[in-house]
Amino acid sequence: MILISLLLMQAGAYTPETEAVMNRSRRQAEQRRADERSAAAAETAARPQPEQRGRALSPEMAAKFQQCLDRAAEDPAAGVRFAQGWALEGGSFPAAQCRGFAEAQAEHWDAAAAAFEAAADEAQRAGSPVDSARLFAQAGNAALAGGQAERARGYFDAALGHGLPDGLAKGEIHLDRARTLVAMGDIAGARTDIDLALKQAPDDPLGWLLSATLARRGNDLTRARADIAEARKRSPDDASVALEEGNIAILSGDETGAKAAWQRVLTLAPESVQAKAARESLAQLEADGATAPAKR
Repeated sequence: MILISLLLMQAGAYTPETEAVMNRSRRQAEQRRADERSAAAAETAARPQPEQRGRALSPEMAAKFQQCLDRAAEDPAAGVRFAQGWALEGGSFPAAQCRGFAEAQAEHWDAAAAAFEAAADEAQRAGSPVDSARLFAQAGNAALAGGQAERARGYFDAALGHGLPDGLAKGEIHLDRARTLVAMGDIAGARTDIDLALKQAPDDPLGWLLSATLARRGNDLTRARADIAEARKRSPDDASVALEEGNIAILSGDETGAKAAWQRVLTLAPESVQAKAARESLAQLEADGATAPAKR
């Protein structure tokens, strides 16, 4: 029981919900979720995904959008200035979106959320509710990154209120709102949104990871094991998945499986925050074994 308590404390220091905010860099998910980051959203704006077509940008505007994003990635303050000037020239919602990206690069979360909200409103006025929904979702992620869960929920509610078709984009917003509800302590609401996300975007490993984590915290280890297996199937080289697999295994009484999962974290990402958590768990496991009374 001491080991389990310590592991739960360790797991609280590193949570996949926290990592997920504005930082979805998993290789498989990155290919499917171009809209999750603002930088990737530039590509989506120029080449809309089949299930999430917003207003097509002209080649000139798409090029300027990319130029603005590149400037912001190199120097966020310069990116803000570029976006402001472009807005005065009629840059419409892409200019506001670029400003949001620049503010997010500088971790100015309040300003980023406000810029994405302005972009969403501008997209709505331009007759593109799909773009508006996408931008409200980005505003929500910025607000959540800044610790403003209630504000984030309002943005995600707005995004889902734009009548997006069933599919990946809608599923991702349900997943974002689920993370927000976890932060607000609404576990039942989070479970509802995660289940909807899994139906809309069943190939997203992050959805299965967060579902497994939520199940573990609710002591539903049967579901936790099933969901983490789905996450590993979709993202076998993800250190976050391996860390959670170990947490679930130790709580399920599978010490061998827990050790193997945590060792895999060290192989996959030895310098990561996940590796730090895995090392702490492995050290505690070894210490508990060394102090356990000998069997007679």
